Amino acid sequence: MNAIWKSLRLTFSVAASALLLAQPGHAEQPIRIGAVLSVTGPASFLGEPQKRTIEMLAQQVNAGGGIGGRKIELVVYDDGGDANAARTFASRLIDEDKVVAMVGGSTTGTTMAMLPAFEEAEIPFMSMAGALQVVQPVRKWVFKTPQTDTMACEKIFEDIKARGLSNIAVVFGTDGFGRSMRDQCVSVAPKYDIRIVHEESFGPRDSDMTPQLTNVRGKKDVQAIVVPGIGQTPAILARNYGQLGMTLPLYVSHGVASREFIDLSAGGAEGARLPVPALLVGSSLASSDPQRAPVLAYTQAYEKAANQPVSAFGGFMHDGFQMVVEAIRRSGSSEPARIRDALEATKGFVGVNGIYSMTARDHMGLDLTGFRMVEIKNGNWSPIVAGN
Repeated sequence: MNAIWKSLRLTFSVAASALLLAQPGHAEQPIRIGAVLSVTGPASFLGEPQKRTIEMLAQQVNAGGGIGGRKIELVVYDDGGDANAARTFASRLIDEDKVVAMVGGSTTGTTMAMLPAFEEAEIPFMSMAGALQVVQPVRKWVFKTPQTDTMACEKIFEDIKARGLSNIAVVFGTDGFGRSMRDQCVSVAPKYDIRIVHEESFGPRDSDMTPQLTNVRGKKDVQAIVVPGIGQTPAILARNYGQLGMTLPLYVSHGVASREFIDLSAGGAEGARLPVPALLVGSSLASSDPQRAPVLAYTQAYEKAANQPVSAFGGFMHDGFQMVVEAIRRSGSSEPARIRDALEATKGFVGVNGIYSMTARDHMGLDLTGFRMVEIKNGNWSPIVAGN
């Protein structure tokens, strides 16, 4: 009898949600969702696949009848990777466009510039940025989809330790993500008996990292290089690494997990290791892996629509947008507060980046199992077998 009542209650809840969304005066009104992305500029290989992804997914939702009969209307702005532009567009989304949710913020810098506006306006903000500071401390209206920079450091250090190495050089970007990941790597290094024996840095528009790498090569106690950074500059660093004929193990962050990084490195990234989401190794996932189905579905749809390989960054948008859509469906409302509450109640959402379960104290909902370590071999992602 309890099982029957639970089933009836669930059916009633779903039906009530649909009725709320489709009630007179609302059915014809679109649900307006905003996005501020770095489609052009130095972070374009983050924002460009994110824009393609959100447009593709919104079209899919609308083709299926929308949410409760209401179509999604996207309002997308390109901040060019500039924090001040992002802040301006955030205000426009709130004051003029009247969005009910925001899915965007390609970089840590642009995300952090926009957070105060969405917090003050009490509109849920799903970020694509990697830095821990986006969700710690927890902000009531802010969520994110990528694993944190702390988790990337931990995954990299696990692999370094497994190879019997301990002394590393950190060559980090001076952008918001690069600095944050550098700080997190410094913080967790002792936990893995890793010693940071040398540091160098590079700017987001630097075009040659040969001097920094030459300095690293001159340090005899360095056993591996870790590069916290996003954008095109880590690819330039990898190219310079190859040009110098360096053989020290090279590690880069999940912030460069795209085909463009491999191509821009001009072969220099061969042998480099990094943590990536399941999305990039979809064909190697076991048939029993719960992520296999969504990964292959998104990969097929995106590559057909965009005529380019999937990247982790488009995957961050896939998961963020889908969770916002599901939150609207579950809440039966397009009211920002109801969407926020439903996002925080997300449990066991199987995405292409990981399996998300959020709480009031965790607005990301991922753990280290969402990461897979890979090595770049023959210009492609090759999963690392434990012990190798």
